[in-house]
Amino acid sequence: QVRPVESGGGLVQAGGSLRLSCAASAINFRIYTINWSRQAPGKQRELVASINVGGITTYADTVKGRFTISRDNVKNTGFLQMNSLEPEDTGVYYCNLKTPPAYGPPGDYWGQGTQVTVSS
Repeated sequence: QVRPVESGGGLVQAGGSLRLSCAASAINFRIYTINWSRQAPGKQRELVASINVGGITTYADTVKGRFTISRDNVKNTGFLQMNSLEPEDTGVYYCNLKTPPAYGPPGDYWGQGTQVTVSS
């Protein structure tokens, strides 16, 4: 079973940067779409960024131009580089791996999350 593990969260001042990592001991890691989502207390979870098997990336409007999603298929690791962080970016960030239907049976795997706190 695939179980992503996030790391790299922490406390940072506004304007600072963090890089989150998502490691997974998955066979055929490269076929999975990697999604980063975040959730603040009392708020809905929102999709922040995605990267698919072809390396195509998508971003939420709120982070576009500040965040960069990437992947290293040799290391079975996804990344989320977060620059120019704002207090509104505070939340628990989750890594999610999903199997595109064209590439095999359905799969939907979530990590435990890593806390990101941005101070004013």
